[in-house]
Amino acid sequence: MTPGLVWALVVSPLLLAAPQHFTLTAAYEPGAAAGQETAVAVTFEGTDPLIHINEEPAPRLKLDPLQAVLVDKQKAPSGKGPEMDPEKARTLDLEKPVRFPVALAPSAPKGPQVVKATVIYFYCSSREGWCRRGSTEVEIPLTVR
Repeated sequence: MTPGLVWALVVSPLLLAAPQHFTLTAAYEPGAAAGQETAVAVTFEGTDPLIHINEEPAPRLKLDPLQAVLVDKQKAPSGKGPEMDPEKARTLDLEKPVRFPVALAPSAPKGPQVVKATVIYFYCSSREGWCRRGSTEVEIPLTVR
């Protein structure tokens, strides 16, 4: 194998990888009292101040279908398409976490758990004039009592 071919095989996947514009962290927020709403709070941290998360369509949390700990309580999506104009798109305030309503599954096993999920969102670059759909996998640690 020629050195040029080896270099192409190693570097090509790196060139195809999308840049990471946001890091996300997720935390379970239990209700303060029995019967109160519980949520998963997702915090977005941007790597570029000119790239913003769009308000519409709103970010969504997609729980791993194989997990049996949390139940999705989000309202159905509005069906409104994404705003693909970075000049007109309204953006989220990333100083506040985005909260996704959930409930503990009645059959959730007791003890410490880690729930896997995917956060789906749309974001735009005001500097470069593009918008994209993003998805990031997160892990949500929690303890079922």
